[in-house]
Amino acid sequence: MPTTTVRIPTPDGEADAIVAHPHGPGPFPGVLLYPDAFGPRPEIERKAAELAEHGYYVLAPNIFYRHGQAPVVELPDHIRISARDAIITQLVPLMRAHTTDLVLRDADAYLQFLDAQPEVASGPVATIGYCVGAILALRTAAAHPEQVAAIAGFHPGPLVTDAPDSPHRVLAKLTAHVHIGFATPDISAEALAELTQALNETGVPHTTEIYPNTIHGFTMSDTDVFSPDGHQHHWDRLLALLKEAHPA
Repeated sequence: MPTTTVRIPTPDGEADAIVAHPHGPGPFPGVLLYPDAFGPRPEIERKAAELAEHGYYVLAPNIFYRHGQAPVVELPDHIRISARDAIITQLVPLMRAHTTDLVLRDADAYLQFLDAQPEVASGPVATIGYCVGAILALRTAAAHPEQVAAIAGFHPGPLVTDAPDSPHRVLAKLTAHVHIGFATPDISAEALAELTQALNETGVPHTTEIYPNTIHGFTMSDTDVFSPDGHQHHWDRLLALLKEAHPA
């Protein structure tokens, strides 16, 4: 399934983004796909295209557009473990600068874009996120409960912190179905219990799962940490969630 690049007006400029959707006029259920910290690149295009093959209109924005078009830092075709730390070091200041206020301001623009597309079906969308993107997917859904029907996060960044606006503290208004798939070292037992309690209190259907024999980033085939089994498991869980909460 081919992808295209679009530019989305925001209060702070224009965000470049990947779009993929099935052939034909639609309309198709919308999916807002937040990439990992490495951002939109061929790996994310492949994920967007595969979702489109299953009948979804997918938008994958460059969350760091304020710092340039994707990729905002130079990326090799394959991200080796030996190069990973140096790349992340360049991205850390961008992640710190991407405050909750900016996340939510951008989320408004992304959701408005999806709502305005004739190929996108009316009604709520799904938010999906990888790594830091999982945090953004949760924040978007919590801020727009009437517009998000499903949330999926894979090998997420920290979802339980001491911060007043920790992701697990903003879930009270959720109405979406939720699945969070963790790599083995992603979360402590204590943090998982706290997250589970917060999700239980929302009353929404939800699952949290630690994917066996995986490490952070396991869904990304352009990295050394890729796990074929974990990747397939992620697709199984994701497609089931979308079909249950927002069928194509």
